[in-house]
Amino acid sequence: MSKLKGSKKATQFTESVIREMTRLSDAHGAVNLSQGFPDFSAPDPVKDAACAAIRADINQYAVTWGAPPLREAIAQQFTGRYGLPIVADEQVTVCCGSTEAMMATMLAIIDPGDEVIVFEPFYENYGPDAILSGATPRYVTLREPNWTFDPEVLAAAFNERTKAIIINTPNNPTGKVFSRAELETIAALCRKWDVIAISDEIYEHIIFDGHAHVPMATLEGMADRTVTINGLSKTYSVTGWRVGWTISPPSLTGAIRKVHDFLTVGAAAPLQEAGATALALPAQYYRDLAENYRQQRDLLVEILERHNFVCYKPSGAYYVMTDISAFGFADDVEFARYLVKDVGVATVPGSSFYKNAAEGRTKLRFCFCKRSETLREADRRMTKLVPVASRVH
Repeated sequence: MSKLKGSKKATQFTESVIREMTRLSDAHGAVNLSQGFPDFSAPDPVKDAACAAIRADINQYAVTWGAPPLREAIAQQFTGRYGLPIVADEQVTVCCGSTEAMMATMLAIIDPGDEVIVFEPFYENYGPDAILSGATPRYVTLREPNWTFDPEVLAAAFNERTKAIIINTPNNPTGKVFSRAELETIAALCRKWDVIAISDEIYEHIIFDGHAHVPMATLEGMADRTVTINGLSKTYSVTGWRVGWTISPPSLTGAIRKVHDFLTVGAAAPLQEAGATALALPAQYYRDLAENYRQQRDLLVEILERHNFVCYKPSGAYYVMTDISAFGFADDVEFARYLVKDVGVATVPGSSFYKNAAEGRTKLRFCFCKRSETLREADRRMTKLVPVASRVH
């Protein structure tokens, strides 16, 4: 048998469906409401800081685990906002985006045979991250309309092999903001089973309707067993910069930094300098960010409901999960391909967010990190949606 083939690990997951939908969107000239990147400008002070850093010749390697100004800014912002003391030199590792931060963390803490609990619907990287790190993922389903989990089902997922649980709040793709009570339930199980919480909090500033972000690390007994993942991408509309970070207990920082070093060496030095500027933006910036996204959420929900989608109104992040049962398509993939090719609007099939594709066959995810003009163009195009009764299968 030839050895010229991919690894067994690589056969256990597919390429990114989200990135595939962007390629289809580009190919068909569609309005891209699939991949979560803004189509508007990043803040001028942040862009100016990046240009200034390049001109100042901050163009060589930064410290592998992050330039000191950025690491200090990350620690200071977290401590100032949530009251938990963070020591930059001992706890903060800057990575090439939150995606690498998650991968470095998983590789740093997982041994073959370990299990990792993942809530579904999940951001599509989490399952492959677990597989690549040698873990067996165990899935716990969040149920609509409020995307809640059954505490008994969650408790049953923990066992002596459980090494970590991944939490994403605010959540992609559902927009769920986990309540303090829900996080306390998770935390109690982590303490009972000596499990590490990996908390992806990259949408922490995009929250609506009076909900509040509760960092996992701030709960009782969790500071020493939580790795917080975050980054510049979503808050500052610079998804292409790939600057993210981990905030970890000192006992795990060394392992994360070693893995990070050999994965990527380090994030872009001038963009790290600009990141320190970004984190110093005034409080009003974050209030405006949330309010502007609330307006875009409400606009997209109104558009989708007018076109007969059932919307699960998100409390955070910048995605809307919808139910498409009324449209009469065989499944989410068929509908998504129809939308992008025949209607001219790209979205993401719900099945890509579930281990069992059948769980998502009646769902699509739309993103609203777009200008109002973009959303209204999608609205105009969706007038071409054909009613069920008129369509022949």
